[in-house]
Amino acid sequence: MTEVAIDLLAEAAKGAVEAATGAGAGDAEAWAEGSREREVRVHGGEVESLTEASGRGVGVRAWIGERAGYAYGTDLTDSGLAELAEAAVGAARVADPDPNAAPPEPAGEPATIEGLRDEAVAATGTAEVIELAKRIERTALERDKRISGVEEVVYVDEDGQVALASSRGHSGSFASSVAYSFLQAMAADDGEVQTGLGFGVGRSPGAIDPEEIGAEAADEASSMLGASKPESRSCPVVLSERVAASFAGFIGGSLSADEVQRGRSPFADRLGDELASPALALADDGIDPGGLASAPFDGEGSPRGRTPLLVDGRLLAYLHDSYTARRGGAESTGNAARSSYRSPPSVRPSNLMIEPGERSLEELIAEAADGVYITEVAGLHSGVNPVTGRFSVGASGRTISGGELADPVREFTIAGDLLETLAEVRAVGSEPRWVPFGGSVHSSPLLVGEMTIGGS
Repeated sequence: MTEVAIDLLAEAAKGAVEAATGAGAGDAEAWAEGSREREVRVHGGEVESLTEASGRGVGVRAWIGERAGYAYGTDLTDSGLAELAEAAVGAARVADPDPNAAPPEPAGEPATIEGLRDEAVAATGTAEVIELAKRIERTALERDKRISGVEEVVYVDEDGQVALASSRGHSGSFASSVAYSFLQAMAADDGEVQTGLGFGVGRSPGAIDPEEIGAEAADEASSMLGASKPESRSCPVVLSERVAASFAGFIGGSLSADEVQRGRSPFADRLGDELASPALALADDGIDPGGLASAPFDGEGSPRGRTPLLVDGRLLAYLHDSYTARRGGAESTGNAARSSYRSPPSVRPSNLMIEPGERSLEELIAEAADGVYITEVAGLHSGVNPVTGRFSVGASGRTISGGELADPVREFTIAGDLLETLAEVRAVGSEPRWVPFGGSVHSSPLLVGEMTIGGS
């Protein structure tokens, strides 16, 4: 079934390119995709909502000299593709000229990645994934008598196919799948209510462990009961893998060449500089089999690969698509991304990878002595100045006393300078985890030598 679907998409992409060049485009590119998505929401042991949707479409970029146009549609018949091609060419004719507007050149063979699609997504019945979501909720509710409820359990899976063709010789296709689930559990005691998050992600429902997800949410919620504000001070902090992933996601976005070239990044004009602690290594890896953003090629056909970003403290690269590479006199790093066929590609990180260290979370906490363990931050992306890197965001977590976790704390802020924080990383945890919020990040806990805590 998937092979048939991909063949249809490949034919549509090829037909759209031929129609665009026939309509007057000097060059053209088409991105065709199809997907089936299923979402289940469970609350109180009952299905709150169930959505199953499928769709397919194609987006066409057309170039006429230094002008580019884009159009998209869902009619993959010959007449539909011809109409779409005319629209893309028409948009190019009236676009402002841009000396960097040019079609991507072929840049090698696409990567081979095993296991991007798990057939179990299509083979697993809806009744089975509903029961999986209910088990997550039951686990959370039965974990601790103080768990008073669950806001809702969300389970989502998607089976998708992509095909690309261009007048310059790019062509390729692939299929991929994803499944994830999360919930917020609520713990109550003496009128106080705290929440905790649990989540899991993989290629199929079989990768989702309902007991592990439910227990994570319940344990986090109950551990926060009795939370107060910590004392304001500067001290060591340990960032949980979720919080570390949030910082990594912001860093990855700031290393996108479009942000750098527009002067909206604290990393602008710092290529080759020693900016971070040697303990922290960060890379963008678009071909890791476990990464949900992995693909053989990017949104314009350039092969995905691995791009080291921070190594031995030095900034080694920015992330490029063909447009920013042309504008900056560089080469594409295979980081053209598509949100769907409805929009042209733009430069964005794929999978961000924090290189794991050798210390357990317990060892990081022991080294933090009398610091704070940060388990959650709020609004990091809006709380960081994109030019200077200064940040101040709300946080919650646990105090550390004598090298061991102590009292829960909340309603405080962590503040600092992003580059100074990178330089203050003392160690990286040895237990990485895929964190899907705000991107795809393979993250481990981080020990930061000093950070400003704003509390009581």
